[in-house]
Amino acid sequence: MVTNVLVTGATGLIGRRLVNKLTAKGLIVHVLTTSKSKFIEQKNVVNFLWDPSTGYIDPNCITDVRSIIHLAGATIAKRWTKKYKQEIIDSRVKTANMLYDLVAASEHKPVHFISASAIGIYPSDKNRLYTEDFSERDGSFLSEVTVLWEAAADRFADFGMRVCKLRTGLVLATEGGVFPQIYNPIKKGFGTWFGDGSNWQSWIHIDDMVEIYEDAEATFLEGVFNAVAPSPTTNRILTEKIAHYADRVLWLPAVPRFVMELILGEMHTLLFDSQRVSPAKLMHKRFYFKYESLDEALKNLLQYKHPSRDIIKR
Repeated sequence: MVTNVLVTGATGLIGRRLVNKLTAKGLIVHVLTTSKSKFIEQKNVVNFLWDPSTGYIDPNCITDVRSIIHLAGATIAKRWTKKYKQEIIDSRVKTANMLYDLVAASEHKPVHFISASAIGIYPSDKNRLYTEDFSERDGSFLSEVTVLWEAAADRFADFGMRVCKLRTGLVLATEGGVFPQIYNPIKKGFGTWFGDGSNWQSWIHIDDMVEIYEDAEATFLEGVFNAVAPSPTTNRILTEKIAHYADRVLWLPAVPRFVMELILGEMHTLLFDSQRVSPAKLMHKRFYFKYESLDEALKNLLQYKHPSRDIIKR
C-alpha cells in the first residue's frame, strides 16, 4: 500500500504543521524545497530539491506518492509591484505546471492532487454569502491569481487524478500569517480597524485548517471547498475581540481607506475587501470544526485566562 505524500510549501505556516500531522500518522512525507538549508530533518520526512526559476525538479520526489499537496506560493502581504505580482502568480501556477510535467513523464501516477486556493476568487461584497458554485469574478488581481491557480490544479484531472481545491480565508495562528499583524499593534496600544470596519472577513483557526488538509488527503476528497469557519466576522469585530482577549483598549480612530491606499498602493485592498463565505460543503461532508466561533479561536490563540469575564456580544 502506497503511503507516501508529496508536499510543496512545507516550510510555510500550514505546511509545517501539516507535515507533522501526516508523519505522526505514519505516512512518509516527501518535501520539495529550494535549498538544503530548508530541509526538514525529522522522522518520516524525505527531502528533495527543486528550482522553479530554472524548472528543475528532482524526479525521485514522486516515487510511490499517492497524493500531492501543493501549498507553495509567495506571500501576498508584500507591496504589489508589477514584478512582484508576476512572482505571486508564478509561485503558484508555474510550480503547479512543473508538477504536472513531472507526473506526465512518470510511469507512476499519484491518484490525488490537493491545491491551496483562496476566497479572493469571490468579488468583494458586503451583502452576499458566497458558496462554491458562485461563478462571477470581478477582475481584481486576487481573483485573477486564484482563477489561474485553480486552472493549473484542474489540469491534473488529465491523468485521472482526483483534484481538490481548498479556498482559504484568513488563517489565524500565532506563529505567522495575518494574526500577528493584527495582534502586535493592539498589544502595543496602537491597534484599530480600517474604514468603517464593516467588511466581512472569513477566517479559520490553524488547527482546523491543517485538519481539513489531513482529512482531504485521507479521504481523497474531490472538488472545490471553502475552507473557512462557519462564523465569518467583520474587520471591526475581529479587532475588538482580539483587543478584548488581549486585555487591551482600542483608543485610536479608524484608519481611512485613502491613507492605506497611499501607503500600500493596490495591496490596500487586502484590508478592505469583503467576502462572507460559507463552508456548508465541508459541513455536509461532516467535517467537524474544533473552533466554530471566533471567541473560542481567540481564547485558544491568546491563552485567555479570564473565563469569568463577559464575552463580547456581537
